Amino acid sequence: MRREHKADLRRSVTPWGSFAWGYSDVGADIFIGLGLVLAYAAGASNVAFLFAGMVYVCIGLAYTELASTYPVAGGGQYFVLRGLGDIFGFLAGWAILLDFTIDVTLFAWSGVDYLSQLMPVLVSSLHPWVHFFVVFFVIAALCALNVIGVRESTAFQGIVSAMDVVSETLILFFGFLFAFDPQLLFHTMQVAWPTPFALMQGVSLAIISFVGLESISQAAQETQRPASIIPRTSLALILTILIYAVGYSNLALGMHLWHPLHDSHGHAMAFWQLFPGNGDNQGKGVALLAAQVPYWGLAAQYYVPLLGAILLIISSNSGVFGSSRIAYAMSRGNLLPSIFQQVHRRFRTPAVSIVTFCGLAIVTLFFAALPALDPSARAVYARLFHGEDGVTFLGDLYAFGAATSYSFVFLALIALRFTDPLSPRTFKLPGNIPMRFRGERVEFPLLGVIGFIGIASILAFTLLTHDIGRIAGPAWLILGTVGYFLYRRNKNLPLFRSQRHDWRAAQVDILRNAGELELMDQYIKNVKASEARRQETEAP
Repeated sequence: MRREHKADLRRSVTPWGSFAWGYSDVGADIFIGLGLVLAYAAGASNVAFLFAGMVYVCIGLAYTELASTYPVAGGGQYFVLRGLGDIFGFLAGWAILLDFTIDVTLFAWSGVDYLSQLMPVLVSSLHPWVHFFVVFFVIAALCALNVIGVRESTAFQGIVSAMDVVSETLILFFGFLFAFDPQLLFHTMQVAWPTPFALMQGVSLAIISFVGLESISQAAQETQRPASIIPRTSLALILTILIYAVGYSNLALGMHLWHPLHDSHGHAMAFWQLFPGNGDNQGKGVALLAAQVPYWGLAAQYYVPLLGAILLIISSNSGVFGSSRIAYAMSRGNLLPSIFQQVHRRFRTPAVSIVTFCGLAIVTLFFAALPALDPSARAVYARLFHGEDGVTFLGDLYAFGAATSYSFVFLALIALRFTDPLSPRTFKLPGNIPMRFRGERVEFPLLGVIGFIGIASILAFTLLTHDIGRIAGPAWLILGTVGYFLYRRNKNLPLFRSQRHDWRAAQVDILRNAGELELMDQYIKNVKASEARRQETEAP
């Protein structure tokens, strides 16, 4: 019988392409996160971004180590599956699926928000049904394109990413040169310092400005020499996004006065004059900031909304692509029903997964837009969720999914240091304590523990300060877990234990397919040496 050859993904992603994969996701986040954080954290927005940024550095370093050690598509879900087992791999993958699903809606919504700067007919508060149907059309179009198999190329991502890096750098340069006032920055931090509750809200939303490193690890199986390229591109991306987040928040606080206001509950608040307390402006913070920069703002007010919209829609498409591929991979690993791995006969794409999660994205779109579409629903929404707008609702769920999945990734990294010390690591988190475990030399990652504490605190902030996130986020995990147990029971698979995995054979295949033959030889050598030591120990 003839054996069919299994096609592998083409390794065509270059170092800049790898950076662009991550930047098209992470770089788009600041376009959304800036306005949200300024609206809640006010004069402490730079502190919120700095805290989230420090956690993000730990997350980035963790992903850099894991993606270069295990250069295979799957990202965080695969790392957790390998480090913690099937059920935790499912929970991590299910949380990432929440993030990707919200990614589709949130970035499509915000992309239309940025276009509304040039086309006022798209402003959600003025023309809610027009805004809703345009976002709906964007999601439906991305769904159709992904089913057909048309997706943004790495080259196009690279061009847009390069344009945005130049644009954001110039906005910061001219903003600090012509508009920034250090005394105004300190004054704003004093007069507009938020309450502890509002600061926690700001920190919990600031983390969404740093979500997207998953994309680099998702593209690891298509990256040339991933063990050497991924560390370089990841570190460059970490530094770039950290500079932008901290830079933009400080620039915003040092450019304009803040005005004391009161919310609907009578609590004293302070809003930046460009954000008069509504989601229309919060969703397009970078465009509004760029328009206020002297000289450069004359051009930026026209091209930044368009460039931001393009980048955001690309990121929305990444959510469609990522959710379908994660669901496809989880289905092949017996973590989701087999229907999610069904491939369209003509287009050879996971159409069921694409349509399912685009459908869920539209459901979240309808729920987020309901207060604007229906005045009677607005009162109920405000009473239940303290008046959170659509962008904040999506941001809540986005932050919850990211914090949950990142928490599992840190635990997986720590576990893999003990259970898989033989895999060559071309990059390691700094700050390790050497020790012995089951006869092998291992290194306990202190920075991994610090990162876990940081992301767990952000997860706690999200649950404490966001009513919708506190309900919808855990509900998503609970419903998914129930479905997981029902599926595993129907397939006579263990519920809490893992299936049998031959991780050593899998690691050899991963390194061989990645073209990392030297690392593969080193891994085989490490395995043989470990087996020899064990035999010597067991010999009488």
